[in-house]
Amino acid sequence: MEFGFTTAAYVVAAVLFILSLGGLSGQESAKRAVWYGIVGMGLAVFATLIGPGSGLWLLSVVLIAAGGTIGYYVAQKVQMTEMPQLVAAMHSLVGLAAVFVGYNAHFELGNVMAMDQAAREGLEGFAALLAHKSSVEVNILKVELALGVWIGAVTFTGSVIAYGKLAGKVSSAATKLPGGHALNAGAAIISLLCLIWYFSSGGFLPLLILTLMALFIGYHLIMGIGGADMPVVVSMLNSYSGWAAAAIGFSLGNDLLIVVGALVGSSGAILSYIMCKAMNRSFISVILGGFGGTAGPAMEVEGEQVAIDAEGVAQALDEADSIIIIPGYGMAVAQAQQSVSELTKRLRAQGKEVRFAIHPVAGRLPGHMNVLLAEAKVPYDIVMEMDEINDDFPETDVAIVIGSNDIVNPAAQEDPNSPIAGMPVLECWKAKQVFVSKRGQGTGYSGIENPLFFKENTRMFYGDAKQSLDTLLTLIK
Repeated sequence: MEFGFTTAAYVVAAVLFILSLGGLSGQESAKRAVWYGIVGMGLAVFATLIGPGSGLWLLSVVLIAAGGTIGYYVAQKVQMTEMPQLVAAMHSLVGLAAVFVGYNAHFELGNVMAMDQAAREGLEGFAALLAHKSSVEVNILKVELALGVWIGAVTFTGSVIAYGKLAGKVSSAATKLPGGHALNAGAAIISLLCLIWYFSSGGFLPLLILTLMALFIGYHLIMGIGGADMPVVVSMLNSYSGWAAAAIGFSLGNDLLIVVGALVGSSGAILSYIMCKAMNRSFISVILGGFGGTAGPAMEVEGEQVAIDAEGVAQALDEADSIIIIPGYGMAVAQAQQSVSELTKRLRAQGKEVRFAIHPVAGRLPGHMNVLLAEAKVPYDIVMEMDEINDDFPETDVAIVIGSNDIVNPAAQEDPNSPIAGMPVLECWKAKQVFVSKRGQGTGYSGIENPLFFKENTRMFYGDAKQSLDTLLTLIK
């Protein structure tokens, strides 16, 4: 009866998770989709607690309460600008959990295999599941267990490095140890040999060496990727964490963990593929950590950056009929989305056409800008994707760039040696006038100089984005 209820609850939870993923595809259904996920997770946890093999109730309740409290505190404290780092940190915890669960399964398997048949009959929970496995099933379990540990370890160190790069604690430049990809290939070969060794012996030493190799691969892969490509990395690590969970689900015989892991893994991989197409990157090179570096000396940028004050921007906007706003990570840092929303409202009230151009990798997290604009109640029907609006810049009077750099960098088209060479960008320089809201003359997160800032039709609106826009708002009624 217990097993039947748990299975039914898992099926319902899986359906809720699928509905949650589907609902997140649109702003109108996103809030409902989040509640689907919350209810699904609550049902899954409850079913697991009362299901077959459940025990240690007090410890389980204490840990769930502690996790919930920490989660609530983090959710209240973390700003939207820190969400990419938070996501990377969460991925690292999933990877670490996969390693620990795999190790636990290994030791549990060793204990069960050391028992005689009579002792095995009195076992409960996961141990009972192991006790009834045939020799073939035990061998399959070893492979599943080792794969779960390997993927989890790669995810753990990769996510830690991604967190460091996103938080500015680790250099955003693409960095590889001497030997480059040969080191990764060597570690992968050693991992494969350890898998064979573990399969034949069942000992802990090959599993430990395999884990160390995976930890190195995760570290070296992500260190070898430049800052401009970190949104894709976050998406890919999301996929890795899902496959790690699925592999551990097979080890534990937990159907829901398999389903949820597969959902996360496949959705993350699909998102990474879509983003790679948007950036003109090879999907395989993402997996191998082989992009984000330069192929030669960068093109020299000539000219000077010309500044403009709020009065000049206000006058240009007063004369303009069509305006495109391009938000970036700088808008998130300055928390200027509310000011942007108010500017949009006032310009539209004057009968001007105002639209937003969103690059697939704007910010440091997929959909980062969309979330900020939705939070500021910008109408979603004027928020356009790059492919929808890029051809409209030549007919646009004013393009306003707020805290963006790489996604509006002409070097992607003009400099074959640029780290972002070949990446589709928003061609805002084709507008009649371009205003760039920027703190100073420094380069962006990826450290790439932007020729846009030196073009004749570009003016630099220096200062904190929120303060600059608030000053501008006093001149626009």
